[in-house]
Amino acid sequence: MQRKSPQVFARKSVVWVVGSSRGIGREIAEQFSFLGLNVCCSGRNRKELAATVKSIWEKGGTAFSFPCDIRHPRTVRAAAVAIVRQVGDIDVLVNNAGITVFKSFTSTTESEFSAILTTNLLGPVSCIKAVLPSMMKRKHGWIINILSNAAVKVFEGSTAYTASKAGMLGLSRVLREELRPHGVKVVNVIPGATATGMWSRSDLRKYNRRMMSAKGVAESVVAAYTMPDDVVVDEIRLRPLQGDID
Repeated sequence: MQRKSPQVFARKSVVWVVGSSRGIGREIAEQFSFLGLNVCCSGRNRKELAATVKSIWEKGGTAFSFPCDIRHPRTVRAAAVAIVRQVGDIDVLVNNAGITVFKSFTSTTESEFSAILTTNLLGPVSCIKAVLPSMMKRKHGWIINILSNAAVKVFEGSTAYTASKAGMLGLSRVLREELRPHGVKVVNVIPGATATGMWSRSDLRKYNRRMMSAKGVAESVVAAYTMPDDVVVDEIRLRPLQGDID
């Protein structure tokens, strides 16, 4: 399929979905494409990003791939600059990239703590820093953070993940208040157990019927985005119908 130059689509709103190669991020990218937005997909896995972009085009949407590794601020800035230059100003940032290990505190190594905090907390900070000056100048923009139930509820075996997501929750709540006068909306999405590749195959088989779908979470994100301009959904807490998996 022949692709048109990205500049052709610059008149449409632009959403940057970080961590969109699979799972919730991929579904969010597809759902935003159904609204007619230019979808810019980022992540480390170029092959999976290409598959996401291809799927969106085949379904009638518009999407582009901008690979980056959010552990490295320089690559984040480079991706943001490329998006603005090739597609247009970023109107919506979705921070979805995340990693974890299911270990106790004593079993989690310092390098694992560092990797998780860098990816789940410092990475989103770099993304926000990259888009915020333009949003504040235009008095328009959305920052949507995909967090986790672990940010607000205790689950053993997730100390590093909880620290990263709880940190991002606190940061986002302060940021929201700071940005209200500037017309930038900050939305935190706090989902419970969702069937994605973050879980082991055995857990997916065991709990699949008690988990939410990635598509369902994505549809909730888009529903918040489509609220009237004078309304903002500060936070969305999503839970499986049968309750949390402890």
